[in-house]
Amino acid sequence: MKPTPTYANKPTSDNPRDVEAWALAEASRRLIDAGRSPVNEETLRGALQLNQRLWTIFQAAMTEEDCGHPPEVRTNIAALSLLVDRETMARLIDLDVSKLETLISINRSVASGLTARPDAPAQVQPAPAPQAARAPMAPPVSAPDGQPPRQSLRISI
Repeated sequence: MKPTPTYANKPTSDNPRDVEAWALAEASRRLIDAGRSPVNEETLRGALQLNQRLWTIFQAAMTEEDCGHPPEVRTNIAALSLLVDRETMARLIDLDVSKLETLISINRSVASGLTARPDAPAQVQPAPAPQAARAPMAPPVSAPDGQPPRQSLRISI
């Protein structure tokens, strides 16, 4: 088994949405770094594989019985993860760094959505508040069968 990769930085919050956003941003950063000249094929493959593992975690979480997301959200995340799978496999085959922007853009867009605060104005994002002062993101979604509400995805890559 491969050793766990080390990270240049770590999430600053224990909020699952923030951790998910951080993981997507970290995957994007690695893809960007791997695409810079001169291209190191091993580094590029590693960045692509990390991104694929991350999206596989998202995809697997959407199939769990106790997933608290509504069906339409689950379907959308699953469809997006399939797109990421196809794009990642294509890049692992051709190693064309000029085509990484699709993956980077998807990661950045989803990360941005995860860090958006529902009470913030649409055009202006507030500076991150200290952890103790952060407002809750959204109430947990109750499971239909009376189980306790499920929190956001837990990511361990």
